[in-house]
Amino acid sequence: MTTTPPPPGPLLSAAELNVTFPGRRGAPPARAVDGVDLDIGAGEIVALVGESGCGKTTLARSLLGLVPPTAGRITFAGEGLAYGSRALKAYRKRVQLVLQDPSGSLNPRHTVYDAVAEGLRIHGYPGDEREAVTEALSRAGLRPPERFFLRYPHELSGGQRQRVVIAGALVLQPELIVADEPVASLDASVRGEILALLLSLRDELGLSALVVTHDLGLAWNIADRVAVMYLGRIVETGPVEQVLTNPQHPYTQALLSVLPESDGEPVVLTGEPPDPSRIPGGCRFHARCQILASGEAARAGVDERCRTAALPVLTGGDTAQVACHWAAARAGAGVGN
Repeated sequence: MTTTPPPPGPLLSAAELNVTFPGRRGAPPARAVDGVDLDIGAGEIVALVGESGCGKTTLARSLLGLVPPTAGRITFAGEGLAYGSRALKAYRKRVQLVLQDPSGSLNPRHTVYDAVAEGLRIHGYPGDEREAVTEALSRAGLRPPERFFLRYPHELSGGQRQRVVIAGALVLQPELIVADEPVASLDASVRGEILALLLSLRDELGLSALVVTHDLGLAWNIADRVAVMYLGRIVETGPVEQVLTNPQHPYTQALLSVLPESDGEPVVLTGEPPDPSRIPGGCRFHARCQILASGEAARAGVDERCRTAALPVLTGGDTAQVACHWAAARAGAGVGN
């Protein structure tokens, strides 16, 4: 399996990306993705983290070309993403999707061989199909690959099914995969194996990945950078070690506090994320913010700003950034840096 030289700059880049869905029965439009800048470098794994309903899956689907953005721009290898059928077909050969539930991704009537070969047939692969399927299954850790050719999904374990899905992505020799909760449906004993596989693919093939997850613990184990998303926006981003060992945004702090290895008391966020058709003014997290509720924001002199002053969209790139009035006030005072 060959790899192409990495392009200058980010491999995949989103700039000022918006995805808005029409409101139902006269309701305002829902801003599922609301001004997002995000870069993924060649050979880099980026974790996109947030609660259910925060917009991360919609963002991922937009980056895949499955949901056209309402505004903004997506570039891949320095070229803008085009939405004609031929252009999208070529793009999806280079950017592949790995879904959460392997059982739902695999046709129960197809053998493993046919499941992996499907992409080759769609794209009119001119080479040796059997050789390509064999190599992809081997890369995905199903060895000897010939032993799996005639098996059906129901004859495999959950981990083996996920490896078949990954092989189906790898067979087209993509440069980037988008993995949406890739281990959420697997037993704990198998999760580590799949994460180790994704890391080995990065190291051996230079494969880039966007891993969509609600689990910051997973991000810690696999990602080079992390982007924390809340209500359609990236609220904190940076190198994974920096963000997860010294989180600046109260939302990131709350997500980390519920991990088993966390030292402090868990932060229980009140209520659900607001409706994306009714995004509040000021900081969009302020209605659930533990820092505002505790009076810490008032002591920092930013409580009114939290409720009324909008925050800028975080730019792309690999530096640590946070969109939070309280974190900015602390940084100005030399606290927590």
